[in-house]
Amino acid sequence: MEPARPLVVTTTKPLAIIAKAALGKHAKIEFLQSAKQSAHDIVLSVGSLEKIHRAELVIVIGDQMEPGIAKAIKGLPEGKFIKVLDLDLDFVESKDNQRANHHSLDPHVWLNPHNANTIARAIQGAFGFSQQDIITEIQILAIEENLASVIELSYISHHDMLGHFAKAFKVSKGRSLREANGARKGAKSQYVLRKFAKENDVRCVFVEPQYGDKDAFVIASSLELPLRTLDAQGANQRLSETGYAEFIQTFTAQFKACFS
Repeated sequence: MEPARPLVVTTTKPLAIIAKAALGKHAKIEFLQSAKQSAHDIVLSVGSLEKIHRAELVIVIGDQMEPGIAKAIKGLPEGKFIKVLDLDLDFVESKDNQRANHHSLDPHVWLNPHNANTIARAIQGAFGFSQQDIITEIQILAIEENLASVIELSYISHHDMLGHFAKAFKVSKGRSLREANGARKGAKSQYVLRKFAKENDVRCVFVEPQYGDKDAFVIASSLELPLRTLDAQGANQRLSETGYAEFIQTFTAQFKACFS
């Protein structure tokens, strides 16, 4: 009889994509984020708490970003959890919050494939497995080449979540309707955003599947710009050993569609 695979629980779908690519068939991967939730407002059910305490490893973004999760894992022993924002990653600041703590960091670290490889190696190391990349340098360079023709073009995103992707692939950072934590900006920021769009030949407004797109629809209509879907959570991505590479390649295609 085949031994039971250890359970690995992640807070978000992107972390589950990375964990599955890192561990393959050697673990069962589950995540707590529902399809309609953002990563910023996961609510723990009794079933979620049970999963956390049954898991061999729990992978979270970080205490400041997920305060409810922080309480749930507080009693877990060292080695039973990984806090991604505590790893040696290539960080970027949120454009909308420059305080010198985790609140100021853009939490969308998985959109930089070098960070994804670092997270994957930490997960593999927790189980004593040999540490291997989940996306190769050749694949990363191919994405960079694919984006070369659009690196200077502008866009508006629903919220400030493209910093890591922009840094990794040297594309424009664009502007966002909301802050990195999904909070709405004030009237002055909306005026600045419209001014930016008119002065910088903005090509589209990105919307995300898990958010209501009313504010994105309003600004896209007023600026006569198309809406384009950009799924940073990998809602339709299957969990597999090649899943992360597939996810970032799909995300790249969605990003580039803004400019076609």
